[in-house]
Amino acid sequence: MQATLNPTLLLVIALAPLVSSIIVGLFGRSIGRSASHWLTTLSVGLSFVLSLIVLNDVINGARFNATIYEWMVVGKLHMEVGFMIDGLSALMMAVVTFVSLAVHIYTIGYMADDDGYQRFFSYISLFTFSMLMLVMSNNMLQLFFGWEAVGLVSYLLIGFWYTRPTAVFANMKAFIVNRVGDFGFILGIGLLAAYTGSLNYTEIFAKGPELALLHLPGTDWMLITVACISLFIGAMGKSAQFPLHVWLPDSMEGPTPISALIHAATMVTAGIFMVARMSPLFELSNTALSFILVIGAITALFMGILGVVQTDIKRVIAYSTLSQLGYMTVALGASAYSVAIFHLMTHAFFKALLFLAAGSVIIGMHHDQDMRHMGGLRKYMPITWITFLIGGLALSGIPPFAGFFSKDSIIEAVHASDLPGAGFAYFAVLSSVFVTALYTFRMYFMVFHGEERFRHVAHDAHGHDHAQDHGHDGAHEPHESPWVVTVPLIMLAIPSVLAGYLFIQPLLYGHFFGNSIFVNAAAHPAMRDLAEHWHGQIQMMIHGLLSMPLWLALAGIATAYYGYMVNLRFPQAVRRMLGPIYTVLENNYFFDWFNQNVLASGMRLLGTGLWKGGDVGLIDGLLVNGTARVVGWTARVVRLLQTGYIYYYALAMIAGVVVFMGYFVPGKLLSGWFIR
Repeated sequence: MQATLNPTLLLVIALAPLVSSIIVGLFGRSIGRSASHWLTTLSVGLSFVLSLIVLNDVINGARFNATIYEWMVVGKLHMEVGFMIDGLSALMMAVVTFVSLAVHIYTIGYMADDDGYQRFFSYISLFTFSMLMLVMSNNMLQLFFGWEAVGLVSYLLIGFWYTRPTAVFANMKAFIVNRVGDFGFILGIGLLAAYTGSLNYTEIFAKGPELALLHLPGTDWMLITVACISLFIGAMGKSAQFPLHVWLPDSMEGPTPISALIHAATMVTAGIFMVARMSPLFELSNTALSFILVIGAITALFMGILGVVQTDIKRVIAYSTLSQLGYMTVALGASAYSVAIFHLMTHAFFKALLFLAAGSVIIGMHHDQDMRHMGGLRKYMPITWITFLIGGLALSGIPPFAGFFSKDSIIEAVHASDLPGAGFAYFAVLSSVFVTALYTFRMYFMVFHGEERFRHVAHDAHGHDHAQDHGHDGAHEPHESPWVVTVPLIMLAIPSVLAGYLFIQPLLYGHFFGNSIFVNAAAHPAMRDLAEHWHGQIQMMIHGLLSMPLWLALAGIATAYYGYMVNLRFPQAVRRMLGPIYTVLENNYFFDWFNQNVLASGMRLLGTGLWKGGDVGLIDGLLVNGTARVVGWTARVVRLLQTGYIYYYALAMIAGVVVFMGYFVPGKLLSGWFIR
């Protein structure tokens, strides 16, 4: 066992995907498709293997926290590139590289016929590099670099099919909404840098107790609360929390491998990781924690409900991601940071599995994503079916699958919290268990069981050609996907079953995270209460059989089975009964309408006013053109005095002398008279 880690090894982990991305991006057409996917996949595979070595060293006690490169010094502020490798970052490195490797392999089959094949591999390798730089950083500057880099590459990936107007709209929407969150993020970083004089994590954390005593100048707001809420606003954008969640469902316009990469273990979990990393600061503000708790609860429940009314298979999983991110955020608010990271890890496996399995279904259905056109696929796609079922059981929290251990731990942690808003959060996450099982198995039954609706999808009763909407030519025979698609499904299905059982003890009740996560147990006792009631995995599963979450999940599954396998008219009857509510849900609570017709219109009016009144009227009209007019008028007046005749100049001189004497001389004479 070594006390510290090799910095060269860490550099290779981070830079290998970057180097392959640059080579494939610049020379992809020259080296060809095969070389492009082998180069990028092997580089990410190398990062994964080395990440496992680092994770093993960290488990054995090794740590690293040092500057690799000093970029510049501004006064006392050092801007550096450095790595902090502890339990938190080592776990994230392993999860990110593993999911990325699975996605790289999967992409070989999924994108085989796409013209942008090499460009796609270049992008996803660059995305992996950006995420690694984010989770390995030891300072705010590098964190912000990785934060913005994953945002930029996600913009490129969501709009990968840039000839589609919907894809262009989706990537612009993601970019703009994330800028809103990032504005708060950079304000939080700026506040911390201004009051601590440092960007380094360790130095900022050391000054946390001093920050907790300060107020924001000119207000009675606690400085630490403002800084933490500002940082969390950044997380709200990146991790798609209410109300900055609106970009994530539309990001399904990108290819399916990106849906798995962005929405499973990487970009959307960056906000969760950041808050866990900043736990020494967030523990100093109950107000910030309560804010996080309530925002997460709203996201978990209300975004999950939207998954029940979706018909696009990828959008159902997208709203599921929103809901599960809400679970993680609730855990952060309850000061159960390790539980949030634990759910982040298990969710990464089963959510990537579900997205990739959905992509396999889409391939088998000749790129039709509408679940109403599917059904009975189980016998045609057996590997996709069983892996999808495993992912669905894990997502629903059924023991012994991975999601059971992490979701139940979140629910118990929230129940043990005494922060303001904890009661609502407990209700929300408990209710979400039923909702999650309902939309998950609604999707499962519609896709893999029941009538084979794809056989008569070409024309409905009104003669509308649905197939043309999705680029088909009518009815078709589904088929299992090639091995490059199914192997990643099996790779992800294994940890979706085992990860929860194997890792709950060291991650939650062991010393794996060590000093990388700080919890004030006296003020926030949730984790202490969980530890007191921990008696092992088997006991947790036995207890789970009698607990409310499992019965709610089974009720959700039973409801889905009844509505989509037994009584197919039941969903329509519910829809008619809840007509107005269903309309609200179909329109996503009218968030998009509000953003486009109120916020966007208001910003457009404001922008027009600033343009016409400020730019055209004040700057161009008054300052620029007005100054020019004053100069021109002055020049015309002065030009009248420049006649070129000497006697005019002599007359002007005499007039000047007379004026001069009339002003100064009488005063002199008068003062002399008084003296006499």
